[in-house]
Order: sequence, then structure tokens, then C-alpha cells
Amino acid sequence: MAQDQTANTSQLLSTASEQADPGLYATIVSFFQDGGAFMYPIMIVFVFGLAIALERFIFLNMMKAKNQAAWKRLLPVLNQGNFRQAMEVASNSKSAIGRILAYGLSKVGKGRRHDDLEMAMEEGLMEVLPRLEKRTPYLATFANIATLLGLLGTILGLIKAFTAVANVDPAEKANILSASISIAMNTTAFGLMAAIPLLLAFTFLQTKTTEIVDSIEMASVKFVNLIRDARPSEPAKRPVKNA
Repeated sequence: MAQDQTANTSQLLSTASEQADPGLYATIVSFFQDGGAFMYPIMIVFVFGLAIALERFIFLNMMKAKNQAAWKRLLPVLNQGNFRQAMEVASNSKSAIGRILAYGLSKVGKGRRHDDLEMAMEEGLMEVLPRLEKRTPYLATFANIATLLGLLGTILGLIKAFTAVANVDPAEKANILSASISIAMNTTAFGLMAAIPLLLAFTFLQTKTTEIVDSIEMASVKFVNLIRDARPSEPAKRPVKNA
């Protein structure tokens, strides 16, 4: 008899726990449905931002790997002073460093000054930089849009809630109003849940882009120094002696 009571008690406790915890999936679905129509545009904004963040992450990682591989191939050739072979390697490279150094190598051997080399590589960097920063600023914009959509959904939900309880029995107003406000706050919560990861992704990608740009500028400076060491400075003109 005691065993039957123990079994019944455990069964009741398990049933109560199942009812109290409906599961993560059911909670998410209920949360999304209770939020109203503004949950859908927030979800769309978040998905677009996530796709951009993933694409930019893959692109920047590939660009970093290509730059490192190109610099490892170019550095020994540049140290040997074989600028013709370096030009071939840089021209055939699909990396940003290869493209920028190709601008500089095209000026070598034409009697140009070092300032001309630096200007040529700055021109190449200005051409490459938009590709590195492409679509990244959209993440900050999407984060702001998600936050504003969440606030707008909450405000409209509150307006609807206060309008609904205007003609309700005063004894029921508090319960209805608290339930309506709880549901209306779902859009703000979801907007912040979408905005925070997008802002973190924006900061991470910006930092990664800055690291790549810094590495390119460092390679450009090393390249100019190698050219300066390999090519002697222009001799100073001797003063003309008066007869």
C-alpha cells in the first residue's frame, strides 16, 4: 500500500513538473506568438544581419589567409632584389597585399622616387579597403532597426492594452492590464535579443578588418624599406666651380 502511494506521489510530481516546464521549444514558440506582428520583421532583420555577419567572417578569414600566403612568397623574392619575379608573383596573386604591392612594383625601375611608390600603394589600398568594409556597417544599422521595432511593437501593444481595459470592470483591470503589458514587452525583449548579437558581430568584424588593414600597411612599409635599401639614393649634384 505504501509503495502504491509512493508511486502515485512520484507520478503526480513528474506530471506537475512537466506542466510547469513545457519545454524550451514550446516556450520559444509561445513567446514568439504572444509578441504580435512585430516579431516577424525583427526576425527578418536578424536573419539578414546574421547572413551578412557570416559572409563577412568567411571573406575576411579567406582574405587574411591569402595575404599571409602571398607575403610569404613575396618576401624572399624581395629580399633577393628580384623585382621582376616579385612583380609576376604579385600580379598573379588574388590577395590584397599582392594587388597593392603590384602597384608599387610597377613603379620600380622607372626612375621614380620613393614618394611615388608610397602614393601608388596608397592608391591600391584605397581600392582594396571598400571590399574589406563592404556590408559590415549594415550590422549596426540592423541592430538599431531591431531595437526600434521592438520598442514600437511594445508601444503599440501598450496602447492596445490600455484601450482594451477602458470599459472593463475595475476589479479585472489590474489582471488584464498586467497580462497585456507582459505580452507587449515581448517585442522589446526580442528586439534586444536580436540587436545585441548583431552589435557584437559588427564590433568583431570591424576589429578584424582593422587588423587586416594594419597588416597590409605594415607590409607596404617593409616593401618601401626594401626598395630603399636595394636602390641607392640619387647622388647629390656637385656644385659648379666658378672659372
